[in-house]
Amino acid sequence: MEFSLRLVLQSSSDGMFWHGARRQADMSTTHSIPSARLSRANDLPPNPGGAYVLYWMTSARRLTDNFGLEHAISWSRRLGRPLLIFEALRSDYPWASARHHRFILDGMAANRRALAAVSGVRHYAYVEPSRGHGAGLLAALAASACVVVTDHFPCFFLPRMIAAAAQKVPVSLEVVDSNGIMPLSTAPKVFTTAFSFRRHLHKNVLEHLEDMPLPDPLGAAGLSGDLELPSSLLERWPEASPELLGSDPSALARLPIDHEVEPTGLEGGAQQGLERAAKFVEARLGAYPQERNEPESPGGSGLSPFLHFGHLSVHSVMRMLVEHEGWTPERVAPKPTGSRGGWWGMSEAAESFIDELVTWREVGYTFGHLRPHDYDAYESLPSWALETLEEHADDPREHVYERTALEAAETHDELWNAAQRQLVAEGRIHGYLRMLWGKKILEWSEHPRVALAHLIELNNKYALDGRNPNSYSGIFWTLGRFDRAWGPERPIFGKIRYMSSANTARKVRVRGYLARWSGAQPELPGL
Repeated sequence: MEFSLRLVLQSSSDGMFWHGARRQADMSTTHSIPSARLSRANDLPPNPGGAYVLYWMTSARRLTDNFGLEHAISWSRRLGRPLLIFEALRSDYPWASARHHRFILDGMAANRRALAAVSGVRHYAYVEPSRGHGAGLLAALAASACVVVTDHFPCFFLPRMIAAAAQKVPVSLEVVDSNGIMPLSTAPKVFTTAFSFRRHLHKNVLEHLEDMPLPDPLGAAGLSGDLELPSSLLERWPEASPELLGSDPSALARLPIDHEVEPTGLEGGAQQGLERAAKFVEARLGAYPQERNEPESPGGSGLSPFLHFGHLSVHSVMRMLVEHEGWTPERVAPKPTGSRGGWWGMSEAAESFIDELVTWREVGYTFGHLRPHDYDAYESLPSWALETLEEHADDPREHVYERTALEAAETHDELWNAAQRQLVAEGRIHGYLRMLWGKKILEWSEHPRVALAHLIELNNKYALDGRNPNSYSGIFWTLGRFDRAWGPERPIFGKIRYMSSANTARKVRVRGYLARWSGAQPELPGL
């Protein structure tokens, strides 16, 4: 990770504020990370006589800016034991496909390469060759561990997986939040709008920026000791083969996952994420406010898949922004404003990007953290949205499409079809068109509940950044979450914010986008 990691380290070199020096001086304690980021999943004590400290890497799949890895290293130093990093990939997770597997495997391969020569650390990459084959593996590893450290992720099947594991491991299982700038445990409530969360952020963010993770925790680790796993364990649960981690299509094809959702060609991994972030900040940030909504431009940063799979930390991106802007905390406004711009004291482009990177991303993470049982349920919509949607649920629809037609991009709307084709082919939709894509599914479904089911299925099946709190925020925003009532009241939508393909074509350039993704130039108003 030499090139991009240098950028991260360089931008953190100006003082305590950016490299976590309040903890750097004493990595020997077990509480070097902020206490707000640490929780325990069971009540068992550590076992000082264990053979190693086990870091179960589940959602922060990186070696930089990782509070979980930092905490595990702290335990290893204190106990004088080597560190085992266990990175696994099951085959039965919802929407498991060659697309999602390939991206995760790229990251596992990068971690294996980076750790090959690191003293006192052993990387164990395991990929299930058949469903259920990995059952019992974590417990077997934990049986010889001093303590188990893992990642917190407030979404998908991971919270249930951690809760189940807590009942099976024989030692303390500690869970670390590396999700965002704001520790999730500090959120005082569920925020209903981005404005209310932004005010909370302005009041509290600086103290958490003082406790940034170490950019390179392994560089400060000073671990030693050899670690050999029992041959019997490796025979039962073999490590991922070089072919599988090396992008061999035949090795991937043997796994029991959905192979119709093919890899996109976008390479995953921490190095790729860091380099992409650096290039965006250096070369494209300045045009972000003007170009982010234009389908014929690169638009957004392209970082969401790397953030979702934990290959990239928001802290790393913030360091790059701080370096690029020459920013210091003294430049913030004296009082919280809740405004999208002006509070940070950065350029318009940087503040616009931070609002997406931090505000909109973390309001969704907070929602998932505080409402773990219904963040993806129709009933979780705000009361005003539920009321207006139900009032208009029986309104006549000019077009109603089954999911198969939507998935195949077989609608009357060529702009929508183009967005759906991009999703299937690239695992993403251009940001502005992604909003339109969701609004039209609401319009074309027999009931808002059905629309939500279509949105979740199509997004999570194809999008590389799906199955994520931020992704659910986008889906539910379509139906009113984090938004307000709008007028005039319309059929089907009621007071939900309305969008149309014709208006979209008038607001942004779509000719080139349509030519690429539909091969057609339909006569839409505004084209």
